[in-house]
Amino acid sequence: MAREARTSRVDLYAAIRRDAKEGLSKRALQRKHGVGYRTVAAALASAWPKEPKPPPKRGSRLDPYRSVIDGWLRDDLDAPRKQRHTAKRIFDRLLDEHDAIGVVSYGMVRDYVATRRREIRIETGREPVTTFIPQTHLPGREGEVDFGEVVVRLRGKLVTCTLFSLRLSYSGKAVHRISASAGQEAFFEGHVHAFRVLGGVPTGKIRYDNLKAAVASVIGFSRQRVEADRWTAFRSHYGIEAFYCQPGITGAHEKGGVEGDIGWFRRNHLVPIPEADSIEQLNAMLDAWDRSDEQRRIASRAHTIGEHFAAEQPLLAALPTEPFETGRWFTPRVDRFAQVSVRMNKYSAPARYVGRQIRVLLHASELVVYDGHKEVARHERLMTKGGVQLDLDHYLEVLLRKPGALPGATALEQARKTGRFTPIHDEWWAAACKTHGDAEGTRALIEVLLLHRHLAHEHVVAGLTAALRAGGHTADVVALEARKAEDQTRDNSGAPDSAVSPRSDPTVIASLTERRLRKPLPVDTRPPPTVDQYDQLLRRRSRAQE
Repeated sequence: MAREARTSRVDLYAAIRRDAKEGLSKRALQRKHGVGYRTVAAALASAWPKEPKPPPKRGSRLDPYRSVIDGWLRDDLDAPRKQRHTAKRIFDRLLDEHDAIGVVSYGMVRDYVATRRREIRIETGREPVTTFIPQTHLPGREGEVDFGEVVVRLRGKLVTCTLFSLRLSYSGKAVHRISASAGQEAFFEGHVHAFRVLGGVPTGKIRYDNLKAAVASVIGFSRQRVEADRWTAFRSHYGIEAFYCQPGITGAHEKGGVEGDIGWFRRNHLVPIPEADSIEQLNAMLDAWDRSDEQRRIASRAHTIGEHFAAEQPLLAALPTEPFETGRWFTPRVDRFAQVSVRMNKYSAPARYVGRQIRVLLHASELVVYDGHKEVARHERLMTKGGVQLDLDHYLEVLLRKPGALPGATALEQARKTGRFTPIHDEWWAAACKTHGDAEGTRALIEVLLLHRHLAHEHVVAGLTAALRAGGHTADVVALEARKAEDQTRDNSGAPDSAVSPRSDPTVIASLTERRLRKPLPVDTRPPPTVDQYDQLLRRRSRAQE
């Protein structure tokens, strides 16, 4: 409104000055434009209207008590921290000692104290004025790293994950990574992934919080830190020069770029909450979003993030040729439940390793079990404490001897939740138990589950479906139909030998003889067999009898 009023007065002044140049007198100008003498005089004196005088400031009922309150607040500067005036105490003293009943309200005192307390500390030099100094970042020199929490929908369930972000200070190019935890494994894997995407390492400092993954302890109020041993080795491997920010909100301002980046990324890409079946799928989505963000401009920059990064990338230091193992090794012993305990969670291992000590490599989002150098199990890392992650395949040999333990097995329930044990499995199991009895039907199901070790999951499910339609309730029938489905898949994908493909009708079960005869046998060039030599033996026997 004020700007519109000023614009109209500028137009009025311009019209008055134009008419004055045409020879109109001041009195004629007053009559024509409907203004007073002072307005005409002001327009002829200056083409730009003067600022109107501000209205006088209204008084407050608190004005007589301001000096008293200020005195109490100044006295608090030297008082013990826990014995200083609160707004409520100041209000009570005004009522008791200065007869302010009905004159001032608690809200008036509270608002005044909230502002005036900090002003007095600044005036007396007890608190510095919050001032931010603009910084200039050289290309390829500096970066910032931080963690943030995000909520995602993983397999239909809301879970809280950790978002890692490494941001280059010059270009604003940021690389993000989601993991199940904020431990040292996630810290290292985030760096490795970011350096691989960026194609190099900043040659100057990378700014960090005092994360436990990197800092073992903070020495006083200085910049000195006692670093974790593995972090020191990791820094040395990649040539990272770390700069640790001050603890608390003050340190957050020292790496405001990555602090703002995590908030921006969360608001623009994680709203609404993303859905995925695995953390790997989530990270694939993050990589696509990072590439699309290169097209945006930060604030009033003339060039996009991608254009700045194209100039910055050649100035980064080269990556080392040898990899760094980011996971952490453990050597737990497999208990009698065929489980190992790692970071307050339990994971299954093949039952044949019960009682043995094995090697476990813990990553940010998965856990791998080794027997020597051979991988024997792999699990997705649990996000909570006290959880249990079981693989039904690890118990199949034991269940062959104890089929009655399968219906109530925890591993079976988890397999149902993950979709590995489908309703088709349950339907075929019920039919097999009806045909062979509970024990033998369950053993037949376990033999079918063993097929998953050699055949794809979808082929075994296809074999179960065909066996149900044909009334085949043995593992051999399911195996045959599963291999038929596998052959069909190969033929559809362009396999050269189409003569061995199974029939398209899944309800017809082919015999093994028919299956072998589908492909023509090679021509046999050997001479036909003869029994002449055996006839000679017969003649010798007859002579001996004579």
